[in-house]
Amino acid sequence: MIKNSYIKLILSAMLMLMSIASNAQDKVTIFAAASLTNAITDIAAQYEKEQAVQIQTSFASSSTLAKQIEKGAPADIFISADTKWMSYLQDKSLLKVDSKVNLLGNQLVLIAPKNKAFKVEMDKGFNIVGAFSGKLCTGELESVPVGIYAKQSLKNLNWWDAVKMRIVGTQDVRAALVFVERGECDAGIVYATDAKVSNKVEVLSAFPDTSHDLIVYPLALVKTASPAATGFYDYLKSEKAKAIFIKYGFTINLL
Repeated sequence: MIKNSYIKLILSAMLMLMSIASNAQDKVTIFAAASLTNAITDIAAQYEKEQAVQIQTSFASSSTLAKQIEKGAPADIFISADTKWMSYLQDKSLLKVDSKVNLLGNQLVLIAPKNKAFKVEMDKGFNIVGAFSGKLCTGELESVPVGIYAKQSLKNLNWWDAVKMRIVGTQDVRAALVFVERGECDAGIVYATDAKVSNKVEVLSAFPDTSHDLIVYPLALVKTASPAATGFYDYLKSEKAKAIFIKYGFTINLL
């Protein structure tokens, strides 16, 4: 009897250890827009402290990430900086549609290198090309969300024709930010949250919200998401995660 009880105890302990080891090996991969780098990194680190799950992150432009998912990249969760690229994956039946929610919002701003600010008025009559010399950096105008929003605003303000030959399109919003930080571009159009994490640029003005499509960050589970992904997906909508997003300047769309 004692021997049988001992064996049962050993087996129970082994099963428990196997369960712990299995949970510790759980990994969740999140593909997120480059503008989310700081916030998602902090949220992932916080989640890993609370759960025996490894969070692997990949940051790039939403267009790049969507194309990677389309080609079979092992992503569990996707957060885009616009609805276009989320819809792109949805149309290809690559998402768990019921999981799609509009998580965050942001603001579009005009920046300059630190100590090289210039006066700007968000007005159709303002001479933008005479306000600064050199190039204006933002994301690729046809594919990267920040570049798409930027082009909309420039056209809405009647600045597009005058400034389009001076625009440098970059692979994502953080690349545009770096060009301005280095002084390689005398102006840039990025999100307010990107400007906030840099001490090397100055915000000159925010573009009117009415000058571009509403900036929305949709969140969704990829169709092939692992079971462990649901936990982190829910965490991204939690009050703890919201506090971090707000700290970095995002607005919360999800109520």
